[in-house]
Amino acid sequence: MADSNITKNALASSLKLLMTQKPFSKINVNDICEGCGMNRKSFYYHFKDKYDLVNWIFYTEFVSSIHLEQYDNGWLLLEDICRYFYSEKEFYRCAFAIKGQNSFQDYFFEVIKPLIPLFLSDSIVNGEDQKFFLDFLCDGFVSALVRWLSVENETTAEEFVGHLKKILLIFAREVFQELGDDVSTIDTEN
Repeated sequence: MADSNITKNALASSLKLLMTQKPFSKINVNDICEGCGMNRKSFYYHFKDKYDLVNWIFYTEFVSSIHLEQYDNGWLLLEDICRYFYSEKEFYRCAFAIKGQNSFQDYFFEVIKPLIPLFLSDSIVNGEDQKFFLDFLCDGFVSALVRWLSVENETTAEEFVGHLKKILLIFAREVFQELGDDVSTIDTEN
């Protein structure tokens, strides 16, 4: 097991370095293997393809280390996700730019989708609208995250999540007003 992780981590480091030098579409398995002195057989023993390696990096570096029971609310988890992406910004800029089947964005969408209800607690829509609602929120979050990572800015993870929270609360206030419900309990400043 230890040797397996050493091999996987070497392949991951090689891919991360290559992704700072050229587009993902121009990187092949031979390049990854040459970067860490391994052969293709070693690569394919551990991974299906280079897309699988990208997903493994995210899973091992972040997903496997989170414990949902440690979070009081989903916003704190979201801050941790954003902090992690920001600390690995160069790699994830490239990872989110991967298009087509097996893209990292599709993988991330599947990982984040079950977590969205943590942000909404009791307010989530149930029934047939739930899938649309969750997809809408996931699409919005992923698009905002990709945009935030792809521009040079000084916005911290905490500020970015604060902006997301504020826009969702403003949106909620507008919906409540439209429905004629009491909006006095919605605080858009915090």
